[in-house]
Amino acid sequence: MSTRAFTHLAAAGAAALAVWLFQDARLGADLAEAKLDATTYQLDVSQAQRAADARVRAVEQAVNTKYQGALNASIERAALLRTELDHLRAVSDGLREHAADAARRLAAAPPTAVFEYALAANAVFDDCRAAYEEMVERADGHASDVRTLREAWPVIPTIPKENP
Repeated sequence: MSTRAFTHLAAAGAAALAVWLFQDARLGADLAEAKLDATTYQLDVSQAQRAADARVRAVEQAVNTKYQGALNASIERAALLRTELDHLRAVSDGLREHAADAARRLAAAPPTAVFEYALAANAVFDDCRAAYEEMVERADGHASDVRTLREAWPVIPTIPKENP
């Protein structure tokens, strides 16, 4: 083989090597750019996920705060209702004593009909008082339950849209 053939063969080999190295560098750059794009995308997704998690935590905290406030208000109302019921019982006991005193005074009165009337009225009054007391207790309990449910019912607040 002649020197010319070796020269051409060496030049072709050098050119092939240069093209190989150029393609390798270009492929490496493309690969690095694809990795950068993937990393940027993952970062964007991660930031969006963190923002969504923060919004969910804020909504959850708002719901929990509202629920706890309604529960505390319900406990306070129940305590107030118990106090009012105790007061009602004390007033009822006073009325019972007053009715018993009236029955004793009427017992000393000569007409028998007045005595029987007073006893009957006292019995009716006691029955009415007991029924009313039970009705008030139940009504207040139902009203408190309804209010607690309304105040504690979770409402998802509207989230303002982010400006692009």
